Amino acid sequence: MYIENYIHSLRMEMVAMVQKHLTPAALTYGYSDVPLESTIKWRPMVLILGNYSSGKSTLINEFLGADIQAIGQAPTDDSFTIITFDDAANGNDAIRVTEERDGKFLLNDPEFPFEIMKKHGQRFASHFRLKKVNSPFLKNLALIDTPGMLDSITERDRGYNYQEVIGDLAQLADLVLVLFDPHKAGTVREAHTSLRETISARTFEDRVLFVLNRIDECNSLSDLLQVYGTLCWNLSQITGRKDIPPIHLTYSSRAAKKDARLATGDCSFLFYLENQRKRLRDAVLEAPRRRLDNLATFVETHSERLDHLLESLVNYRKQLRGFRIRFILIGIFISLIAGISSVLFAVHTGLGGFFDPLPVCAGISALIIAALFWLVGPMRYMKSVFQKNILKNINQLTPLQTQTRRDNWQAVKDFAAAYILSSKGRFPLRNIKQQHDQVRRIFMEGTREIRKALNELSAIKNEEGSTEISNMQSESHPSSENHQDDDGRN
Repeated sequence: MYIENYIHSLRMEMVAMVQKHLTPAALTYGYSDVPLESTIKWRPMVLILGNYSSGKSTLINEFLGADIQAIGQAPTDDSFTIITFDDAANGNDAIRVTEERDGKFLLNDPEFPFEIMKKHGQRFASHFRLKKVNSPFLKNLALIDTPGMLDSITERDRGYNYQEVIGDLAQLADLVLVLFDPHKAGTVREAHTSLRETISARTFEDRVLFVLNRIDECNSLSDLLQVYGTLCWNLSQITGRKDIPPIHLTYSSRAAKKDARLATGDCSFLFYLENQRKRLRDAVLEAPRRRLDNLATFVETHSERLDHLLESLVNYRKQLRGFRIRFILIGIFISLIAGISSVLFAVHTGLGGFFDPLPVCAGISALIIAALFWLVGPMRYMKSVFQKNILKNINQLTPLQTQTRRDNWQAVKDFAAAYILSSKGRFPLRNIKQQHDQVRRIFMEGTREIRKALNELSAIKNEEGSTEISNMQSESHPSSENHQDDDGRN
């Protein structure tokens, strides 16, 4: 209970840190369309992807212990389904769907982190839904079931951009399962695009688990090894990795009992793969622990990127200020020349001496006219030229001496350019410097404190684990003194 409270407290502190210090800057300068904390305040999520026949729904039913999702050989469900725990349900009831809501509810209820999905339109909303289930498996996490990936389907067929939706969900998820089945150990076009481009760009490699599902449908261990080798080869080609990505092997025992093919094949090898099934289940149940690590990474990533974005805008304002000072001085010089020339002209034409009213008025008038002309003419034009040059050579706004800075700048430079263009460079330097200082403190100090707290949590878990093991050993192996007492009584 202490660890659960510690985890909850730490999670809330990170959410509050993001809400107070990062979101204001992110919304002001176009880094995000929605508050950053809206995507992290809900429970941990596991995204499940796969070809249409990979057994996603079957695996979900296996996890939940009931037939919650429809299953079949052909595509049976083209919706994105959020499956979460019903906190109000009676724990003694049979596992079932206790409540269903549509996509509009999910997209507009602030309790859920799906506001960013509104941009995908009404067609997507009609293929988005929520199921609340009273399964204990969901007590600390939520599952996201997705439509099966196909070869020939296009965005026009679906009515929304499937890859963009997958990318946003992968960014929200703490774990991504990519499922394959023995009959399609290769990858269809949508799966290829998802793995090669979408997922790799929107989430981290360590959050993606590859799963060979439905292995009970292999007729023998030899068949399984052949399928496994084919999948390893295909994944190595798609991911571009020199090493073979780890692949979890699993199947649904509930579905296997209903399958008559088990009686015709040699499926004795399944007994030796039970540890694989358990390992996958444990990995999914570890999503809450992953959430803390992912939250720490979230704060680090966004604070570093926002720091870089604000740094570039501060540098822009400083360069603009230097440009203005130079051109104001030039304008003052030209205005003085115009005023003095007017006075000299007035004196030369006999309108009076240097200090007579007419030459002085003529000089002052010429000075003011020249200054106004400079401000509304050449200076305004040169400012637009300055801004165009900055946007054309925007990489010069910030030092890019390391690969990390180049990567971060690649992620935020479009936001910097868009804000400079939309604001026309009219934003107060003092305000942006204050926000930059706040974000930099989070990046330099706040993230360090978070990692320190996570290390303390790991130490607490290790101590508890050692204590539990010691207690179990004590119970299993009573002391010699106790044995003597027992012998004496016997």
